[in-house]
Parts: sequence; C-alpha cells; structure tokens
Amino acid sequence: MALDWAVRNKRIVAAAVAPVALGAAAVVAVAVSEPSAPSTAPTTLTASVTECHDMVSIAVGGRNDSPRPGTHAMLLDADGNPLPAASSTDFSSPWVDEVVNAPRDDVPEGSYSAVYVEYPANMSSYDDAVEAGVDNAETVMQAIRQACPDTKFAVVGYSEGADVARRVAMEIGNQESAEDGSYEIVDPDSVVGVVILADAGRTAGEGPFPGAEDEFRNPDGFDLAYQSGRNSASGSGSLPGTSGSFGALDGKVASFCSEGDLTCSAPENIALLQLAVNVGRQLNVDALERDGLTPETALDVATVLGRIAMAAFADIQSQENWMQSDETFLDVLVKVSDPSYEPAVRDVASTGTDGEITSGELIDLTYLPAKLRNEVIGFIADNENTLEVALSDPYQQTLGPDTGHHFDYWRDSDPENGKPLTSAQYAAAWLTHLAKQAESGELDKAEAESTAPQLVVSSKPIDPAPLPPTTDGDVEKAAAGATTTTPTTTSSTPASPTRAAASSSASPAPVPPVPAPSPAAPAPSPAAPSPLPAVEPLPAVEPLPTVEPTTVAPTTAESSAPGTTTPAATTTPTTTPVPQP
Repeated sequence: MALDWAVRNKRIVAAAVAPVALGAAAVVAVAVSEPSAPSTAPTTLTASVTECHDMVSIAVGGRNDSPRPGTHAMLLDADGNPLPAASSTDFSSPWVDEVVNAPRDDVPEGSYSAVYVEYPANMSSYDDAVEAGVDNAETVMQAIRQACPDTKFAVVGYSEGADVARRVAMEIGNQESAEDGSYEIVDPDSVVGVVILADAGRTAGEGPFPGAEDEFRNPDGFDLAYQSGRNSASGSGSLPGTSGSFGALDGKVASFCSEGDLTCSAPENIALLQLAVNVGRQLNVDALERDGLTPETALDVATVLGRIAMAAFADIQSQENWMQSDETFLDVLVKVSDPSYEPAVRDVASTGTDGEITSGELIDLTYLPAKLRNEVIGFIADNENTLEVALSDPYQQTLGPDTGHHFDYWRDSDPENGKPLTSAQYAAAWLTHLAKQAESGELDKAEAESTAPQLVVSSKPIDPAPLPPTTDGDVEKAAAGATTTTPTTTSSTPASPTRAAASSSASPAPVPPVPAPSPAAPAPSPAAPSPLPAVEPLPAVEPLPTVEPTTVAPTTAESSAPGTTTPAATTTPTTTPVPQP
C-alpha cells in the first residue's frame, strides 16, 4: 500500500511539473545562445565614450553571452566611470560578432565601433534579466549621445538579447519629445538600424522588415533584396506580450525568424504551452536545469503557480459578467501569467457589499452549465496544436546542437529559391551600408532634409505678357525682389497658403474682391509702375493695408482674370505645396 501510494504521488508530481518543464524549455529557447564560454580580456579600462565615432552598434548577446565587470574591459563614460558595456575589441561573441564587426573593414579606422551591453543574460528570472539589459543599453546610448551628439546608432540582439533589442527599439521609437525637442533616451532619428535575430515578439504574418515600404524585401533606404518572394515564417513569437509597433523606427528594423524556431514561429492554439512559457519566465530556470526538482525549486514552482492562480481568481472577480462571457479559465490563466499583466480592480460599491451574494451573481449561476460546456470546447480549441508541438520535442527542434532552428540565422541562405545570403550576412551588409553613409555624412543630410522646412521657389520664368508696357527696368527688379522675399513670408505661416489654395479651388466666390486693389494701385502714379508687382509680397510698399492679405495671395494665382498682379501671384503660389516634415 505504501509503495502504491508513493508511485501514485510521483506520477501526480510528474504530471504537474511536466508543463512547467516544457515552459522552461521554451523560455530557454528564447534565451540560449552559448555553445562555448565567452572570451575574456584584460580588465584594464581603456575605451571611453569620448572617443567619438560616426556610428556605433549596440550589441546584445544571448544567454551567458555578455561581458562581465572584472573579467572584461568595460567602457568608460565622460567622467571616467565604468559603463555596463565593453567594446567589441575587448569582448567577443561567437554569434553576434559576424554582424556587428562587419563594417570595420569598409570604413576608415575610427569611424565605426561596436559595444556589447553587459546584463545578467541568465534565467534566474528571465524578465528581470531582460529589463536590466534594456536599462543598461539605454544608459550606454545616452552616455555616448551626450559625449558625441552626432553619432548614429544601430541596435543588434540575438536570442535573449533579441528581446532586449526589441524592447529598446520600441521604447525609443515610441517616445514623445519634450517641449524643447529633446528625448528622454535618444532622438529616434539617431537610430539608423535595428537587427533582431530570433524575435520572440514577432507578430503572425509579419515580414522581416516591419513598417518598411516592402516589409518582405528590404528595410527602407537599402536596395539589396533579402529574398525574392514574400515569404514569412509561420506562427508568431512565443512572447506576444512584448510585441508592438516600433513607432518612428518603422522601416529601420530587420526582424529575422527561422521556420521551426519556436522562439519566434510558435503555432497558434497552444494555450497550455503558452501558459507554461509564461510560468517559466518567472521561475529560476537556471536552478531547475542545474539541480532538477529539489525542495527549493519545487517551492519556487509552487509559489509562482499559486501567485498566478490567485491573480486569475482576482481577474474573474473584477469582471462583472464573466460567467456570461466566452473567456475560459485557461484564457484567464494565460492572460494573468504574463509578467506584463496589470490586474483590474472591480468597484465593489457598485456591485454589492463584499461577502454578499448579489442578485447578479445568482443570475450568473444559471449560466454555469453553459460555462462548463464552453470551458471544455474552448480548452480543446485553444490547444489544437499543443499535442503536436509537444510530441515534436520542441527543445531539440529549436535547440538541437546541429539541427536546432534557433541557430539557422548563420546557415539559412537558399540561392536557388531567391535568398542568396544568410540572415546574419544580410544584417552585416546592411550595417556596413549604414556605416558608410554615416562616415560620408549622408545620414546627416537625410536627417536635415527630413526635419527642415522644404521651401519651393518656382523655376518657371515670369511671363511678361500681363505686365503694363514700360521702358523702365524697375519692374523686373521688383519682380526679382518679390521672388526672393516670397519664401520668407511663406515660411512664417506655412499652413495658411495651403489652406487658401485649397479653398480657392473649391469655391471661387472670394476671387473677385482680391484683384480689386491691384489695378487701383498704379492709378495714382502711372509713371512709377515699380510698386505694381510688389504690392502683396513686399511689406515696405504703400499703402500698408495691401500687405496684410498675403495669406490669400495664392487665390489670385487661381484667378484667370487678366491684368492682375500676375507676376507676384505666379511666384507666391509655387510655395504652396510645401511638404510638412
């Protein structure tokens, strides 16, 4: 009897731990990238952010692939204090090096640099490690930007570091500028490229270049095609709570995912596995891998599961009509187990006194049979692919030494099917292209052109036909003066001419009053026609009231009435299609 009891209890424990172990394996798939121990370097502090470069790549390695203070030479800030990063000349990653070191041979020495961010890079608490990586990466970028305002940045991350890179890019791209135009982290315009290898926040169906003009072919501004078709890995990232828009960095991101890498191509309808992944993110996976199920690790598992269960019941209580909804208890567990979950609070005062069974709750009991039925149906539907994935041994499928798809990014070229380079080679070529642009100043020109007001002056020659006959050259001089002063007048109120032009084309009624002053202007002094073309654009011309309606000057351009001040009107409306930055 005692033996049977012990066997039964072991089976129960195994059944309870299996999903958690599977979740730990899935989280490890997100974080692992360490086929060998990281290299070491002298601990002398040499590199400083004051050594400015045209472009710096911020690199974030995977699990255990990070520099360590006391083991590697750390970067110094402008005051000589160590920063959580090491130069790529002092730390080497067996994976990320191929990408971030590629530009060195193609730009002059000193123009380009790469630094590796120091962060826990472990699985004692996955989300704590990733958030530390995000904070450290942003700290390093701020220090570099403060010392070298003209430096451009790229951000590169793989595996656990890919999660860091995504979150950094999303935070930078979705910032709001302060009143003085500054940004809390760095200006999004200073970030020219982001490379994410094994993107756990990837959305289903998303192409490799989210937000780009052609998200399946190339990032904006780089003509080399990644692939000839419109292929995208199936499924989505295993950490959907980390997905989202890159904001101002859309079109500057390369998010690579290999088919079969469950980190970024997890199939739909695997709710139990998603729950296991979320649980694993809150466990000490390092201890579970190292020691197995011990009293300490079992207590860790029980604590996490208990916290999730309490959060699930609290979430259900916060919903007024949960019994009538289609949400299943498993749905709630998946939702609240995400570390980013924020609990809702129900207003008890509006629903009855705490502890009482209200009439609404009594009505909810009538939905119990239907709710139980939905629970069964929903459980089956939400786990349609769970068994298939579990039986395929996802740990080996993703992390197998020679076959794991988590390492495909260095061997996934397929020239016969329109993919000539591996993902890592393509990322290296793109960073090299960006480094060349930064060195030549092309990136500064592009940034200036995108932010400066675009003033357009007409290149059309002024038609002299509408001008009154004259032998004096003052008219031509005044017309030239109007041409040069018109952009200044327009730039002070860039939106007004555009609206005036639009209104004149839609409703020509206001046109007759405008030309009335124009023929009257030369009447008092016909011998001096010079004020004629300068009535509207030149503030010094008398009478003064004629200067004020400059915002409606384009209306005269729309008028076909002859004898009006056509020269001035011809130059002014050409400024109206001013593109707004």
